[in-house]
Amino acid sequence: MTALIEARDAFAAAHPEGRVALGGRDWGVIEAGAPGASGLLLIPGTLGRADIFWQQIAALESRLHLLAVSYPATGDIGAWTRDLLELTRARGMATFAVLGSSLGGYLAQALADSAPDRVSHLFAANTLASAAGLDQRPPYSSDLDAAPIERLREGFAGGLQNWAAAHPEQAGLVALLLGEVGGRIPEPELRMRLKALKQAPELGKPAIDGARTTVIEAADDPLIPAPMREGVRARLRPGVTWRFRWGGHFPYVVRPLAYTGVIERTLGLADPGDGVQRGALREL
Repeated sequence: MTALIEARDAFAAAHPEGRVALGGRDWGVIEAGAPGASGLLLIPGTLGRADIFWQQIAALESRLHLLAVSYPATGDIGAWTRDLLELTRARGMATFAVLGSSLGGYLAQALADSAPDRVSHLFAANTLASAAGLDQRPPYSSDLDAAPIERLREGFAGGLQNWAAAHPEQAGLVALLLGEVGGRIPEPELRMRLKALKQAPELGKPAIDGARTTVIEAADDPLIPAPMREGVRARLRPGVTWRFRWGGHFPYVVRPLAYTGVIERTLGLADPGDGVQRGALREL
């Protein structure tokens, strides 16, 4: 067992994932921090449960009211948006910031468009602005209802092993993610995550002002190439873009201090340092 897995498991033991029924769907939820404090909703990507954000939750729970979620086995982007608006309202978050990574970043954009009056800040991280053409790329090109789950899991495992070969210093991350795709994320939930993005509705003009938007990306992200990253910036016209020089698709796991620092500075929990011009790009 790697140090990352041990740390995640220790966090999960202290912050067990609860189950919540929303819209007839069974969500996993970790709630931490102080109700009444500023709210932050954390939405993972395809290969993460709520506790994939354990390092951010541990660092921020004394200062924020945090909700992190695991996806249900049914639904779609529209249904999930409604569910999360219901969840945040039920947990006392009249307004809240939302950070979504990858699939979660697409969902976070849809949520901000659906309720811009409730989203105080949008973090769109390692994500995409359009699902057009995604159905032509593996694994989305597969019949996600009928394809053997072993084949889908093996596809993820192959990509992760290639990443480990190119980045041996991130072997701990790869081991953690192999555990997620190997069964920690149940088959119905994994299929639904893939289907939700494959069938995602196109996003229109953003309803939230760019000044309340931060884009987070990584220059070496193997899943979100440069044209996709450019598409996110072009759609959102964010107040600031933070680009990690390295960190791949999971900078919040492998560079937690810097990643949490972005959240702290953006939400006024730390000195923002020098003034940042609208549209600025900062590298870490």
